Amino acid sequence: QVQLVESGGGLVQAGGSLRLSCAVSGSRFSIQAMGWYRQAPGKQRDLVASITRGGSTNYADSVKGRFTISRDNTKNTVHLQMNSLKPEDTAVYYCNANILMGVFWGQGTQVTVSS
Repeated sequence: QVQLVESGGGLVQAGGSLRLSCAVSGSRFSIQAMGWYRQAPGKQRDLVASITRGGSTNYADSVKGRFTISRDNTKNTVHLQMNSLKPEDTAVYYCNANILMGVFWGQGTQVTVSS
């Protein structure tokens, strides 16, 4: 059974940094694209950043220059380094993994940025 476990969320002041991590276990197949999404209260879940198995990245315009996504294919992990955080970055952040048999999600981790 494929499982994604996120860690690293929390409360931080505006301008601060957080690093989110996600570990994938239980997959017999290679993990293709991985990504981070976020969902604020009353809003839809939106893509924050994604990364292919080969390392190509894509970012939402709102986080370009502040967030960096990375992955370790040997450990089946993906990370999101978040710098210069803003109150509008407050949301539940979800890890996502695309594997041969489907798309899988983590349980989410809360990020709260105070002004």
